[in-house]
Parts: sequence; C-alpha cells; structure tokens
Amino acid sequence: MQPADTSFDIAIAGAGIFGLSIAHAAIKAGHKVIVLEAQQVGAGASGGLLGALMPHMPARWNPKKEFQFQALSGLEGHIRQLEEDTGLTCGYKRLGRILPLTTQDKYDHHLERAEESLERWRPEETGFSYTVEPSGSRSDWLKPEAAPFGIVYETLAARVSPRRYLAALAAFVQGHGTLQTGAAVTGFETSSGTVQLHSGDRISARSLVISGGFSAFQLIENFTGEQIGRGEKGQALVMDGHGLEENPAIYCDGLYVVPHDDGTVAIGSTSDRSAHDTDIDPARSGELVRRATAFCPQLDGRKVLTEWAGIRPRCNKRDPLIGRLPGQERIYAATGGFKISFGIAHLIADALVAEMNGRPPHLPLPETFRPDHHFGANRLASDTA
Repeated sequence: MQPADTSFDIAIAGAGIFGLSIAHAAIKAGHKVIVLEAQQVGAGASGGLLGALMPHMPARWNPKKEFQFQALSGLEGHIRQLEEDTGLTCGYKRLGRILPLTTQDKYDHHLERAEESLERWRPEETGFSYTVEPSGSRSDWLKPEAAPFGIVYETLAARVSPRRYLAALAAFVQGHGTLQTGAAVTGFETSSGTVQLHSGDRISARSLVISGGFSAFQLIENFTGEQIGRGEKGQALVMDGHGLEENPAIYCDGLYVVPHDDGTVAIGSTSDRSAHDTDIDPARSGELVRRATAFCPQLDGRKVLTEWAGIRPRCNKRDPLIGRLPGQERIYAATGGFKISFGIAHLIADALVAEMNGRPPHLPLPETFRPDHHFGANRLASDTA
C-alpha cells in the first residue's frame, strides 16, 4: 500500500536498529522521513533477545574503541529521552559485567588492562571502573570453579531489551514520520529521486539510506558491483530469571548471560557462518542451556521461555559500513554492526545525518567505518578471519 504522501527528504530501507535510529535522528534534524521495511520491525538480527551492551577491552586503544566508549557512555541519556518522548520503556540498565580469569596469564593480562583503564575509561571522571577481584568473588552468581584466578568486574557494561528499544523507536517514527512494512526496496533512480519497491510502487525521496541488515549487502552490490559483507547465523534464548534481575552480566565460555528487568535471563549467542536459515536448532538451544548452567548454577532447572535464530550482517572488513556509497550522489548505507549495533546506533545515526546535512557530527566516525575502508582495493584485502 502506498503512503498517503509519497514525497520525502530521506527514505530508509530497513527497520532494524540502524534504520530506525537514523530515522529518529533525521526527524529530530527536521527531515521528512519514510522507513520502508520488507517484513516487519526487527525482522532481522535486530529482533534478537540478548541486549548485551558490552565495551571493548581498555587495551590497544584506537578510534573504534573510543567511538564505542563514547557511545556506551552516552546511551543512557539518549534512551531516557526516547522513553520520555514516547512513553515507552526500553529495559535499559547499566548492570556491569563479570569476566572469569582461568589462568595466571589471564590474571596478569587483566591487571595490565585494569591499569590502562585508568587512562582510557577515566573512572574519576566517568565513574566507569575496570577492576580485578580475587578468586571467590561474586560466587553467589558465577560458579567459583569457573574463575580459579579471580574475575574482572567492570561497570561500563549495560543491557537493553532489543525489542522494546525497537518498539520505542518505531513509535517515534510513526508519530513524527512514516513507517511502512511489507515494502521491499529494489532500486533507486538518482536522476529523478525515485525509490522503487518490489510491489511496483514508487516513492519520491531526495536520498536513500540502505540499512536492511544482511539483505542490505545484495542491494549495495546492485549499486556498486561489489560484495562487501555476508550473513552469519546466531542463536539465543531467554530463560525464567525471577530473582536474578539485579545481577551483572557474565561472559564466560564464549557466552553471555544477561539478566533483564522483566524477570528473564537472556543467553547467547552462537555464530555459524555456514548456515543461512533462521530455523531454531533444538540441539543448539540445549547446548546454550548446558554451557550457561555449567558456570551459572542458579540457572539450573529454570524454564526456557523464548528461542531466537537469525542472520546477523557482518562486513568482510569487520567494522560497520557507514556513509555515501562510492559513485553515488544520494545513496548511503549503514549496516554491518554485527554484535555492537545496539550500543553504537545512536551515534552512527548522528554521524550519517550530519554527513547528509553537510555538517560535522558530534563525534567523527572511525575511518574504518567509512566506505573507503570497504570498497575498491581495500575490499580486496578483506579480513575473513
């Protein structure tokens, strides 16, 4: 179905966390915006369950880590304003994170990281700390045998409910712009500023932003002739977590255990490069429960409430792609955030809208996020590890 008004400043293909965040920022900047989603809000990787907002280690500092640090530092204020604007809650909390130390080498390594965090995280200024605690610490939550050399406890880590956050962004867009589901973007005529939909409908827009998760890579290839990303299947689940709401997140054995404020605990996630379906694998779910319960005994015997499987977008060069596509005057992309999208989406949106408006962003994008890093000769040196 065609929207009543078919002329917009910006059309955005994809209603995931990047697409809706860009729409939110563009509307706040005074643009007339339409979001076009092929299925429904959060149909792809953004509709997952985990909601882990976890920082990089304070080591080998670089612009990417600084950008993520600034994003995580400012996310609470951004979400509180969104909640005020929409009357919806997003399930956000800065809950902290436990990292078990299993060898003397890891203990020594993280003592160095804790020292470096004094410079990178600036705890006296920000309140975010990264400390090494002795063996047996927080053993009411993490099994002591899982951390024989102690733990790291850091306070920058946070969580959000992915689906509630998306619902709040979608509500804002619907209230101040246009959000159309069942509308798959297939092309864009730059000369006329016409967005082409799979249905045959056409919408006028000055610019197009491609932000459709894994499916964005095919559309980007249609415009540039270059394949710069792939999909990677992930699986997660939610268990009953009543009484565990105040505990910190745990990262152990390659898994996150993340308590949420609705009395649930999210566990995930797996990564499978060879699978491209979104079917839930019962064996994978069983594996998640067994591994998580092994280091977190309070989960033993609790009921699995929800399972999820989806394809996450991963650029070949690891970092997300943000900016104007090469050779295109009015086509932009924002995709490939993989596991860090929810933590950085609001600053990604600010930077891209600033670029479209010809103004400096509040925080410049790292060069490795820019199109020059993903296309041409740089693409040929893709990181496939």
